[in-house]
Amino acid sequence: MSIYIFTGPTIAATEAKEQLDAVFLPPAAQGDVYRAALDRPVAIGIIDGYFERTPSVSHKEILWAMGQGVHVFGAASMGALRAAELSAFGMEGVGAIYDAYARGELDADDEVAVAHGAAEDGYRPMSEAMVNVRATLRAAEAAGALPAAAGERLEQIAKRLFYTDRCYPILLRLAAGQGVPAADIGALRAFLPEGRVDQKRTDALELLRLMRERFTGRVEPKPVRYHFEATDAWEHIRGKVDRSAVAPGACRTDPAVEELKRSEGYAAARCGALARALALEVARRQGRTPEGEALRDVVEALCRDRGLAEKAELASWLARQGVIEVERFLEDEAQVRWVEILYGPDADRCLPDHLRSTGEYASLRDRALARAPREHGSARAGHLRDDEVEPSRVPVTGRVER
Repeated sequence: MSIYIFTGPTIAATEAKEQLDAVFLPPAAQGDVYRAALDRPVAIGIIDGYFERTPSVSHKEILWAMGQGVHVFGAASMGALRAAELSAFGMEGVGAIYDAYARGELDADDEVAVAHGAAEDGYRPMSEAMVNVRATLRAAEAAGALPAAAGERLEQIAKRLFYTDRCYPILLRLAAGQGVPAADIGALRAFLPEGRVDQKRTDALELLRLMRERFTGRVEPKPVRYHFEATDAWEHIRGKVDRSAVAPGACRTDPAVEELKRSEGYAAARCGALARALALEVARRQGRTPEGEALRDVVEALCRDRGLAEKAELASWLARQGVIEVERFLEDEAQVRWVEILYGPDADRCLPDHLRSTGEYASLRDRALARAPREHGSARAGHLRDDEVEPSRVPVTGRVER
């Protein structure tokens, strides 16, 4: 029985694993829930998800997942928002934040939005969610540390901040210039170290505990009563995911690949395939969709590069190459060529080190210098031959120095 959880700044995967045996994934973006549902988990929990510059997890992919029998839960952040929007269709929401959205007390996505670090930094929050600020102010009022009037004024100031700027140091500084008594500001500052409320984390923990209790034995597939309509927007999302997915072992039975493995060109071809895969991923992350002029350009480029006199010859050439999904192939080719232009200077800069890693650099350099000694005479003086390498410049530790 597999469970997938999307989380990030709200609760770290390392902490979440203590509550639930599950596969923990980064914050959900558009297509991620569909991709996860393809593995047929018994349930998916959405805590964190991207928005603004990255397309958000869509309603359609959640509906599709539930239609495949997958139980989908949401809490704390993007999950609470989507659960409130899709509760009528069977998505299950958990926690106080979900309840507030479901009752209509909250409706803005900036209530749960935070700025955060990258995956390498553990998605460390760099701002405070409005729901946490509000819960903290109410807690300070309940504890007698803050008058209700001051709490309401501080809430108004915090709400006007852009979500990336919303944090207690900025809130307290602005409050001093906007009529909040200094004594109340000092009281809140003293209350925060021990009294700060992290409502998002509390709701995330509640979600994990609920899913742990619900999915301990045999579980029936999620029942739904709606008809899933495969709209153009849905097909676009699904198509992007399907095109970017590479099934394990997909090339193992391809006769051309099997034949290539018997030749010396396999390693170089595989490097090219890796570069193609990475280029497609870069284009996907940029949200680029080639169409119109970009596709016409790639058709002309293929004809020119492959020596095809007319565009009409391209169809038969593609058929000979075993291209079945012509539109998908041309779109991918357009993406790759766009990334080649974008990252061309970077590739040129990395080429010498690539040649060094393959062992080709020394022989190519020596052949070039031998062929044109005059042109390279001055340059050669700036290079040390293998027998002239200074011992002090050779690393003696086991580490590779870069």
